[in-house]
Amino acid sequence: MEVLIKEIETSLNIAEIYAHFNSRNNIMLDSSKEDKELSKFSFIGVNPFLIFKWFGEFGEIIKDEEIEKFESDPLEKLRELTEAYKIEIDNKIPLVSGTIGYISYDYGKRIEGIEGVSKKNIEIPEIYFVFYDNIIVKDLSKNKTYVTSRGILKDRKISLKEIEDKIHKIIKTKDEKFSFNTNKFTSNFYKEDYLKAISKMKDYIVDGHIYIANMTQNFCCENSEDSFYTYRKLREINPAPFSAYMNLDGFEVISSSPERFLKLNNRGKVETKPIKGTRKRGKTLEEDEKNRRELENSEKDKAELLMIVDLERNDLSKVCKPHSVKVEELFKIEEYSTVFHLVSKIVGELREKEDIFSLLKATFPGGSITGAPKLRAMEIIHELEKLERGLYTGSIGYIDFRGNSDFNIVIRTIIKQKDKAYFGVGGGITYDSLEESEYEETLDKGKALMKVL
Repeated sequence: MEVLIKEIETSLNIAEIYAHFNSRNNIMLDSSKEDKELSKFSFIGVNPFLIFKWFGEFGEIIKDEEIEKFESDPLEKLRELTEAYKIEIDNKIPLVSGTIGYISYDYGKRIEGIEGVSKKNIEIPEIYFVFYDNIIVKDLSKNKTYVTSRGILKDRKISLKEIEDKIHKIIKTKDEKFSFNTNKFTSNFYKEDYLKAISKMKDYIVDGHIYIANMTQNFCCENSEDSFYTYRKLREINPAPFSAYMNLDGFEVISSSPERFLKLNNRGKVETKPIKGTRKRGKTLEEDEKNRRELENSEKDKAELLMIVDLERNDLSKVCKPHSVKVEELFKIEEYSTVFHLVSKIVGELREKEDIFSLLKATFPGGSITGAPKLRAMEIIHELEKLERGLYTGSIGYIDFRGNSDFNIVIRTIIKQKDKAYFGVGGGITYDSLEESEYEETLDKGKALMKVL
């Protein structure tokens, strides 16, 4: 079935448009931090025609108000569904018809065969994808807006006209003045217990179990504020290239992620950009430059990132053509509103017959938020962290029905459910990690999230 694509005239940004399409199961992928390489497109999925959920032991496919339950491999089931809606259209927009959603870290534990369930602070599906009849596209490099229509729910021209008319009726408002409240945050760790957990992780490193692992604490607070208002605040103070707002069944996801997990185009080119190494931004220009140089010259952070680069290269090699996996950038500094990050870029080319689903099975969850070796690091994380991570350190992204995909790593992300807000923060632990410094780094990473809540 052909996809219609229409350019529409509007000066609105993607969040201003989404404010008028903010209904249940409409999702926005928002490249809110301008970056010529990373932030080329933003998307809004509207008019869902199918919802896919996986709960750990069984799944649900909701279509035409009917629910089909299944117990087979969820990624295989998702592959079947995307194949059923496959299209061929030559267009440079990477998402014109497809599905948007997330895969939680907890599903990654299943892939790796890690058994046993820790305490959960929130009940949400392990996997959640929404299939859309229409996509609103913002091409940031050209400052153009498009609407696409598949014609599954209603005539393509009619749905295009309805969306265009709705956007044209939006009145651009003045810049919002956001209010920021004080709030009390509760961690699932007392500070001394978190320091002990880091120390125990270092013992595992000394004993030769792992080289590096990611340790996380989870914060919670009361918050009855409108979730999209919270997102707009976060977008204002901490723009990021892989942000997302997800209005889902019974909960909302507010993400300001700086990290790309996987990008795949329909020619089989794959890219991952792990982050390892963080310094807070300075209060003065001098302090800012000092902190930047400190990260740039940190042998510890470079060693951490190098370990993860090796892990990611190994994971990609499982599904990529021989000799195609290469490191294009090794130690690049990226700037964000509250922190600097040290980043690498690894690329490869998928073998014939491989796709986003086999790629996810080979690489998920990302090495930057697990450790190396990955399986043992995840086992130790499961032992030392007191809560299931849930969506935190999983991935949010899209799968276009032509084969393009782009997924983030779910960090700097808030989940809201029943007037409570939850978020995780963590960091990589190595042999020479200082417990107190690692604890403070988690607070630096959570600063923007705490401010908006």
